[in-house]
Amino acid sequence: MQDNSELIARAQAWLAEDPDPETREELAKLIDAEDTAELTARFAGTLQFGTAGLRGELGAGPMRMNRSVVIRAAAGLAAYLKAKGQTDGLVVVGYDARHKSADFARDTAAVMTGAGLRAAVLPRPLPTPVLAFAIRHLGAVAGVEVTASHNPPRDNGYKVYLGDGSQIVPPADAEIAAEIAAVASLHDVPRPESGWEILGEDVLEAYLARTDAVLAPESPRTARVVYTAMHGVGKETLLAAFDRAGFPAPVLVAEQAEPDPDFPTVAFPNPEEPGAMDLAFATAARTTPAPDLIIANDPDADRCAAAVKAGPGDDDWRMLRGDEVGALLAAHLVKRGARGTFAESIVSSSLLGRIAQKAGLPYEETLTGFKWIARVDGLRYGYEEALGYCVDPEGVRDKDGITAALLLTELASELKEQGRTFLDLLDDLALEHGLHATDQLSVRVEDLSLIADAMRRLREQPPTELAGLPVTKAEDLTRGTDTLPPTDGLRYTLDGARVIVRPSGTEPKLKCYLEVVVPVAARADLPAARARATDLLAAIKRDLSAAAGI
Repeated sequence: MQDNSELIARAQAWLAEDPDPETREELAKLIDAEDTAELTARFAGTLQFGTAGLRGELGAGPMRMNRSVVIRAAAGLAAYLKAKGQTDGLVVVGYDARHKSADFARDTAAVMTGAGLRAAVLPRPLPTPVLAFAIRHLGAVAGVEVTASHNPPRDNGYKVYLGDGSQIVPPADAEIAAEIAAVASLHDVPRPESGWEILGEDVLEAYLARTDAVLAPESPRTARVVYTAMHGVGKETLLAAFDRAGFPAPVLVAEQAEPDPDFPTVAFPNPEEPGAMDLAFATAARTTPAPDLIIANDPDADRCAAAVKAGPGDDDWRMLRGDEVGALLAAHLVKRGARGTFAESIVSSSLLGRIAQKAGLPYEETLTGFKWIARVDGLRYGYEEALGYCVDPEGVRDKDGITAALLLTELASELKEQGRTFLDLLDDLALEHGLHATDQLSVRVEDLSLIADAMRRLREQPPTELAGLPVTKAEDLTRGTDTLPPTDGLRYTLDGARVIVRPSGTEPKLKCYLEVVVPVAARADLPAARARATDLLAAIKRDLSAAAGI
């Protein structure tokens, strides 16, 4: 425990280097007030740079996202690139519309220029997949996206890609982190006022030209969509992509159409969160003719959510789970004759493996995150249950909510021509492969030690059964498996079910991913199978919660 004089001295040293008048003022007030509790929280360590880059709450001090932290991160990345021999390579920088994003992007470009690298910044706030595309399109050695994706308004983040267009994985993260730690003083980091390039619209045009390629040339383009950008940066790019494709112009959720870093209409700007889609449902209800599909992007538009009418003649809308969308897109690509490897992370539904196997396609399972999925050899399609879909890996080696929305709308159009819906196709898949039902137990905490306690409890006393189903295999994934490198997680295989427990990599959450598989003999058996699956998932959730003490 540091004494107050040491704490104040550290805060004053940070203050002396801080280039941002806003955070300087904020920190000066804390020092003047001798607010040791808040200063201790700000100076308890440093925001850790990992495979998700940096993400945290905006504010002054090394445990917050601010210009000082970003400049150090950029200097560490520059040093890493130069140590790898990329002494004059190009680094592309993108950013979203969150508070401070443009500042962080400009600081990154300045640091790269000062380090002797070339830097280019996207012309304005644009979707993350445009940055991921630009890296390979421009032959860059690295890319940085300033975004906190779907985190709360007070957060921002810093995502790093290398020259293959994929997010960093070990050991690059640790090597960059070591270079960041080696930055002694911000005064040692040259930051010229100019010297980097602001890219033109041609990079966005090149991305949009690729979006056309995800659709079949003669496919129907009739589905009508209600679209929400969730106060993020997706609207203009998605509208341009839909226009090029020849789809009807989406009806916008007006209250959420424009970028707004305060996200005023949602508690969390994540389509999966309760209430986030309410305005979209209301817009769909008053739209005539009635839309066929609701599509939502998250604020940086790398994720895509979909909702459909709950049934024929039903006015209620139902959000599709990420696993359902993942299976629908896979089935659509298989029908179109796609070749190559289908891949997903271990927390996603096993249905993808069955679809791939039936189609005679290679299939791979990876650790959580597109940084792993995008690296699968021969990847043709990859998805993750958290609304992430990669449908054009040659163009964007990351999840892309724009191209996923196009492909979903193409599928909705084809089904519409046949008088069918997404729910009919999901029924077909259940009959062919068994009903795969997924759910999640997600616990947000203020105290991170609660997550560690739950993981320790499950390791020391693993459950022997859940929902009356015997646990046939319990795996501690920190040891790795035959096909997976080590990760902090637990996997339980049950008779007809599967459970994975892991701490979130980007939020203070413990996440438990549940799946049950119920055989279905005939279409008439589907309602009973769904009821059985719902009961099993609820029971597994209850028993797992008790076993973890959460």
